[in-house]
Amino acid sequence: MASGEKLPTDGGQGLAQNPFASLSAAGLPQGAPPLPASRASAPEARAGKNRGRVDIRRETGGRGGKTVTVIDGFVGIGLPEKEQLAKKMRAACGCGGTVKDGAIEIQGDQRETIARILTEAGFRPVFAGG
Repeated sequence: MASGEKLPTDGGQGLAQNPFASLSAAGLPQGAPPLPASRASAPEARAGKNRGRVDIRRETGGRGGKTVTVIDGFVGIGLPEKEQLAKKMRAACGCGGTVKDGAIEIQGDQRETIARILTEAGFRPVFAGG
C-alpha cells in the first residue's frame, strides 16, 4: 500500500446472499417458553420443594471470643446462590458476614433469623452443636 493511498470506509459491497437464510424456523426446534413472573428467580422457584438439610451452628473458636453463626451442608447449590443467601441473611440480621470454604458465616448469634430465611428458601435447617 502506498503511503498516500487511503482505505475505503464506505463498508464495501454488500453480501450476495444472507448467510442465515438457510436457517429457516421450520427446521429448528422451538425455544422454551418464557417463565412466568412467579418463577423468574431461582431461589423462589425452588422454595416449595425440599432442597436438603443444612446445619446451623454457633462458633467462637479462633475468633477472639466473638460469636459467629456458621451455615454449611449445602448440596446442589453453587457459590452465586450462596452469596445471594448470605446477602439476604446479612440484611435481615443487620450484621456482617461472608461465604468461606462453601459455608456461610454471619456475625453474632443469629440462628433463629437464619433458620427462618433458610426455611423460606426451601431448605431444612437443623441446629447443630450447643
